[in-house]
Amino acid sequence: MLDKPAKIDMADMPAQRAANPADAAQARARYFNSGNAFNIKLPPVPGHIFTDPAARALDAATPTGFIACDQSAAMDCPFAATTPLMLARYAVVAAGDTLDAHFIATGAIWFVIAGSGQCDVAGEGLHFAPGDVLLTPGGAKVTVSAGASRAVLWVVTNEPQLAVDQALPHPPAGGPVEPVHYPAAEIARQIELIYSATTNEQTSGIAVIFSSDRLEAARNILPTLTLSLNTLPAGTHQRAHRHNSAAITLVVGGEACFSMVDGQRCDWSSWATLVTPPGAPHSHHNGGPSRALFLIVQDGALHYHARTMGFAFLEEVD
Repeated sequence: MLDKPAKIDMADMPAQRAANPADAAQARARYFNSGNAFNIKLPPVPGHIFTDPAARALDAATPTGFIACDQSAAMDCPFAATTPLMLARYAVVAAGDTLDAHFIATGAIWFVIAGSGQCDVAGEGLHFAPGDVLLTPGGAKVTVSAGASRAVLWVVTNEPQLAVDQALPHPPAGGPVEPVHYPAAEIARQIELIYSATTNEQTSGIAVIFSSDRLEAARNILPTLTLSLNTLPAGTHQRAHRHNSAAITLVVGGEACFSMVDGQRCDWSSWATLVTPPGAPHSHHNGGPSRALFLIVQDGALHYHARTMGFAFLEEVD
């Protein structure tokens, strides 16, 4: 008696097509199953600290342009990305020069590392100086002009998020984002204000969270991104924790500081960019004599909306 042919495992089946499509719309259909399209495995988000892009940006010989913190190859992503939904860059503008950008993003978050100048966008001119934070809308041309000295800025967008959907950003007028300027002096005042308050066991850290009049109810800087300037007093650490949002961190200031990310020690260096993968246990440590500052962008607003942030401390209060 002949053996019956073995059945193919569902997981090994290729994409299926209509047997007898009646028209082009039916012919475009593809069919998968719960074996080959459920719980899809993609390359993980690498934990990484970008030091070389920061050094290049601060090198006086580097010409005007952008330097991306790109991990797309490691994530098998067809477009530039630092994490699946965010892209960080350093922007360099030579003295007296200009740099144009037109991000296909909901908006762009800028931090001024060095130099002063003007950012022109959506009919407004924002005069910037070191330590300032700027928010510019997506879908609009942005022109960054440096003054008498070269300007270096750090910029994060959600371009990868829109690239997944091949979507266009909101129009500059009437969208959720319009130009916002957060001057360094006001940021410093806000930091001292929160230091005059107390915390409790559930407080995640000592940080200033940035928002705007249009997004005040959501307490976010963009509909899907959050921005915070975190601090660590000398000789302290932020308790180990995890969350489902990915995080991109700019080292703003601190001596003898490091982060532990998924069991790996990442020593800080000036203006380096640290990537914390989603869900990775991590903590931040300040072994120096002064307060540490670090700017963090997360796709947290997306997770807040989806109710999937999953924030949890992993160690008890000292």
